[in-house]
Amino acid sequence: MSVRQAARAALSLTDPAAKVQAVFALSAQLREGTLSIDPAASPEQIAQAAPGAIPGRPALPQLVHPREVAQRSAHTVEGRAALLHAVVHIEFNAINLALDAVWRFASMPEQFYRDWLRVAQEEAEHFTMLHEHLLHMGWKYGDFVAHDGLWAMCEKTADDIVARMALVPRTLEARGLDATPLIQKRLRAMAAEDAQTTATLLDTILRDEIGHVAIGNHWYRWLCERDGLDAVPHYGLLVERYAAPRLKPPFNEAARKQAGFTQAELDYLLGMGV
Repeated sequence: MSVRQAARAALSLTDPAAKVQAVFALSAQLREGTLSIDPAASPEQIAQAAPGAIPGRPALPQLVHPREVAQRSAHTVEGRAALLHAVVHIEFNAINLALDAVWRFASMPEQFYRDWLRVAQEEAEHFTMLHEHLLHMGWKYGDFVAHDGLWAMCEKTADDIVARMALVPRTLEARGLDATPLIQKRLRAMAAEDAQTTATLLDTILRDEIGHVAIGNHWYRWLCERDGLDAVPHYGLLVERYAAPRLKPPFNEAARKQAGFTQAELDYLLGMGV
């Protein structure tokens, strides 16, 4: 089995713990050199060799429209658990998104597959860390409803790798760079121990997510250069074509610059009125 076949097999797993362990095992095998990447294999060949419905996910949480996800007060334990659950759900989806990038897109440089498998491993670490804290609080993954916005964009961009890099890591996931410090500020203003712990765990998430967005930026620009596209205005075209969410300022400019956004790109986002 190749790395890309194993990534698709892991993506189809429905049990979160099994998926996490499969990602860790796959990362170890790639480091040890016991699996080939096989960049030339087409998505159809990969799917045939590693069949299974994707994405694999547990029966719960129930997935609803984003407007149906109730807003709970972070000043209650249940409200903070719901907030944490939302982040756990994002991390679970992020595992799936990274695995999907590994198996779906053929004929990329080997570093592309190594980069996205690294992202999958770090997202699996995030999921595990946050879920353990959620369990400590008395809840588990699936106890609250969630929405499916991240995977929906993954499906929209299944046949367009340039759009995938533009609209998943550097749009949807980059929103976390803006939102996380604001969430941390709210949590750190509370005396509750669980709030303080969540805020501290989010330090790790933010640090790693800067790296993940940087990977998306790198490959988006690489693809634009390969295809003769002007990366800055082409991003706006992709936002319109795929009806991507429009990002709302204020932006965490320091984190975005760490993740590789240029000042021209930040100015363009502001100029789009997003």
